[in-house]
Parts: sequence; structure tokens; C-alpha cells
Amino acid sequence: MAVNGLQLENRSEIRGIAAAVDFSSRTIEGAAAAGTNLLVVHHGMFWAGLAPIRGSAYRRLQQLVERDIAVYSSHLPLDRHPIVGNNVLLAKELGLDPTDPFARFESIHIGVRGKSDTKTASLVARAEKFAREHGGNVRTSPVKADRVTRYWAICTGGGASADTLKECEDLGIDTLIVGEGPHWTAVQAEENELVIIYAGHYATETLGVRALVAHLAERYNLPSAFISAPTGL
Repeated sequence: MAVNGLQLENRSEIRGIAAAVDFSSRTIEGAAAAGTNLLVVHHGMFWAGLAPIRGSAYRRLQQLVERDIAVYSSHLPLDRHPIVGNNVLLAKELGLDPTDPFARFESIHIGVRGKSDTKTASLVARAEKFAREHGGNVRTSPVKADRVTRYWAICTGGGASADTLKECEDLGIDTLIVGEGPHWTAVQAEENELVIIYAGHYATETLGVRALVAHLAERYNLPSAFISAPTGL
């Protein structure tokens, strides 16, 4: 699981904030080019526990230290935030009104759910428009032309899993909107009369960091930038 919070400090006063989905060489370069020295990301510097600082890891750290750039990461806390969270913001982008939590992880819920009376094909079209604007592509499990979405749920990023599909079954969800998921989830969804809209892992997680950095920039009167670095997923 990702580490949250300040992951690398810097030496100087913050003069600008950059937002990015992922911590990478591309986003470090983008933050430096934008004249910022705080990089706020969703997917941070540390994922797989302790690892040697060598190769690409060393080069990224060198980039940060030489440019005096601090790094702050927020993963699940940003997914589930009620105002600047990825899930509530994606619901808003798609014209949906979240009323209840979804996607339970240990003692918390990450996603959101609600009711609608919308043709599923129309919802797919909204998701396609959103994805095009945010560096992603939409895939879906099979959708019948006259199908209507009554009960939907959203879990951004890698949201299609055994747990979320079971939760959909238990709650009577007929349409699940996620970033991505394994191939088998589309097969199981069709068997269970569930439609999954895969709107792109990257695209569905651009919203939270952008909103968080916009809030910080306004509060502290600092310039800000979004560093676009789509992964293709």
C-alpha cells in the first residue's frame, strides 16, 4: 500500500505547487519546468517497501534534490475525500449524485454510489467525453442499447476487483464505473447482468490532485500547475 504524506522535504520556501497523478521522472521535470517546488501526487515515491536507491530510483531522487523539489502524496485519503476526492468528483463529472459509500477497504469506504434513471449508453458517452479530456480511453463490458442504469457505483483507479463485484451483487448495483480491472471482471459482469465502465486508471485519478492543489494554491496565494503525464491505462 502507498505511503501517504510528506515523502521528501526541501530547503526553501514553497514558490509554486504542481499536481500530478504519478511520481515519475516526467512529472518531476514538469514541476521544475513550471517553476514549482512542491509536487503533490496521488501515486507517490514508495510502493513496494524498502528498496535499494539505485538506477532510476537514484536518478529521480537526484532530480528532486538538485531542483529542491518537495514531494507530498495522498492515495486512499484522496480517493475517499468528500470534497476533493477522486470518486465524488468523477460522479459530478458524469452528472451523478452520490448518496452512499461504496468499495469497503478494511474499516473505510473508498468509493461512492447512488441511484439514477439514465440510459447506460448515455452514461458511457459521458464517460467517453470525460476520458478524452483527461488522457484516457473507455472500455465497457457488453451494454444493451435500451438498458437503463438504476443503481450505480464508482471506484476510481483499479476499482474492478473480486471485492467490488461482490459488493455490487450484494447491493443490487447494475452499473460499476472504475478506472480499470482484470479481464475476467468483464466476463463475470456480463454473467451477473452488471455493466462495468472502465474509464481509465489515469484519467479517473486526475481529478483529486487537481482539486487539492487548486485549493492549496488559493489558500496560500501560490501559482500552480497540473503536469499531464498519461500512462495509457
